Parts: sequence; C-alpha cells; structure tokens
Amino acid sequence: MQTLFPEEEITFDLIDAQVSYVPAFIGYEEANELFEKLLLQVNWQQDDIVVFGKKYQQPRLTALYGNDGKSYSYSSLTMFPNKWNSLLIYIKEKVEDFMKVKFTTVLLNYYRDGNDSNGWHADNEKELGKNPIIASVSFGAKRVFQMKHNSIKEQKFKIELEHGSLLIMKGATQHFWKHQIPKSAKNVGPRINLTFRIIN
Repeated sequence: MQTLFPEEEITFDLIDAQVSYVPAFIGYEEANELFEKLLLQVNWQQDDIVVFGKKYQQPRLTALYGNDGKSYSYSSLTMFPNKWNSLLIYIKEKVEDFMKVKFTTVLLNYYRDGNDSNGWHADNEKELGKNPIIASVSFGAKRVFQMKHNSIKEQKFKIELEHGSLLIMKGATQHFWKHQIPKSAKNVGPRINLTFRIIN
C-alpha cells in the first residue's frame, strides 16, 4: 500500500466492521531491531489444536503474555500467559498511547515461512467481551490478511500487512467477519505478529 503519510491511520469502509490500518506505525529501522529481539526474547511454543474433531499441530509458533495469569482459550486449546517482559511492555505502551486503550494480553504468532498460516476465524471468545478491540502489530515479511463477511458473500477484503504496521479491528467486526493469514506459495521470509487484546 502506497500512501503519502504512512504514519497516519487509514479507515476502511466495510459493512458491519470498524477496521483501520497504520502502514508505518513503527519506523523501518526500529521495526528491524524489534523483530530480531522478539525472535530471541519470546517463549515460542507449538501447540496442538482440534479442528472438526481432529488434532493438528498449529502451522505456526505462538506465545501468550498478559496480566494476572488470565488464560485464553480457542480451538480446544487453553493458553496460560507468561509474565510481560520489558520488550513487550515497550511495544504495548506504544500501541496504548496511540489508541488510548489499555490492553491486558498479547497473543504472538511466528510465521516461519509461507507454509505457516492461520485459518479462517473470528476473535470472538467470551473472554474478550462483547465487542473486542484487537490491535495487530506486524514485523518481518509482508503477508496477505484476508477478511470475509459471514453472510454477505460478496463482502470480502484483503490487505498486505507491512513491516512495522498496525491493524485495528473493533466494534462489531468479530460478530460479522472472519479473517485469516493464508499459506503463500511465494518464497516469503519469517513474520511475527502481535495481537493485543483485553481479557475480562
């Protein structure tokens, strides 16, 4: 995405959704440094998930960090948070200062290459409340982020999430839309994504 003001927030006109994007939320050089630190300083794990009654290894590595030991469950998997480290607190506070929202938890995903992915889903778990606010910061290789409306087939949306970018989903988005990071046949490098959220 080309924009004259990459640090400014772009709002998309989508039915039943509030989605916006800041292409250069974190500058290129700092994003490089943060990516390398995240690789080393996060307790990455690869869990099994159950999809349609079958158990699979998740096609990516994950980690959960948060307040007060509050767990987070999805796809028959319950994750228990690590304690915040200084690196994640730094990124969290940058997001909070921009959004004027206080987050309790971050779910991190590490996509090692184009074979790693995250299938169609909504962030609608009960722990997240009625209208979840999701703030997604990306580092590393660009990956396509796709959305589709649950009932209006022609309502689809996709965007390449850039290095250092911030994607925001809020309001009723999770009630009406699903999203995914599909596999890529291209030779893409590693990507780390941090999704900040509020667990009640």
